[in-house]
Amino acid sequence: MKELAKLQFRAIAPPMPVDWQQPSGQPNADHYFKAFKPGELVAAPDPVPPGLFLPATINKYHCDAAREISGKFSAYIDGICQAICSAWSQWQATATLTGVIINAVVATGGMVAGPPWFPLIMAGAPKSTPQELKYSNAIAQALGTGWLAYQATLKVPGLPWYPAFAAVPSPIAPPMPNVPVPVITLMQVTAAVSKNALKAQMIANLGDPRALHHQVLFDCIADAFEKCFQIWQISTQVTNVLGTGPVPTFAPPVVPVGPVVAGIGTMVPGGFL
Repeated sequence: MKELAKLQFRAIAPPMPVDWQQPSGQPNADHYFKAFKPGELVAAPDPVPPGLFLPATINKYHCDAAREISGKFSAYIDGICQAICSAWSQWQATATLTGVIINAVVATGGMVAGPPWFPLIMAGAPKSTPQELKYSNAIAQALGTGWLAYQATLKVPGLPWYPAFAAVPSPIAPPMPNVPVPVITLMQVTAAVSKNALKAQMIANLGDPRALHHQVLFDCIADAFEKCFQIWQISTQVTNVLGTGPVPTFAPPVVPVGPVVAGIGTMVPGGFL
């Protein structure tokens, strides 16, 4: 996630200093050039990969400023992405899917429950300065609210999870795990965790339009999260939803097997793998 965020930041390449105008062609413009030593007017090139900020000119002091601010923003991105991924992992390790209705082989409905993200993110988010705390709080609130809204929409749309429940040779089907499927096969609404929604919410949470580079920072974090989320949807499996239920037609020896009717499925915590 952090590398995706930095890649997006470099693609935007905000200038440093902000709103710089080269004095060439202006009255007394030569004073600017006379103020520096020849070696200060042309700086050494940045290493590869370049910094997050693009120096407005090749003046040594512009390059130094861009390099310094790039380092600070890079460290912040590392820290906040680590906190987000840690919160995500903690949620995944404890989240459950309950209340799934089972009829024969088909599972439907259910609801996902897991710990809120906001305190988990803030526990590890950068907050060594007042501005870092403001940024982290805005990001954590947006992701916490967005994930809670997304989580509430996750349901099983009617999937053949329990093939053996079509013909069970007992009055009650023994607990059996579901057929694993990717998260993306579940019914879900992802608008709340989309890049545009998250970025807008982060900006609103910050509530400071004068904070330098906050829109670029939030754009990059939201963009990286959306891309990781799309990978997560495909790569993460829904497993260990233990299903059981009655077999009302079971009546041996006349009817030795029957389908499960109105059974229930419950995921063991950590079933999102």
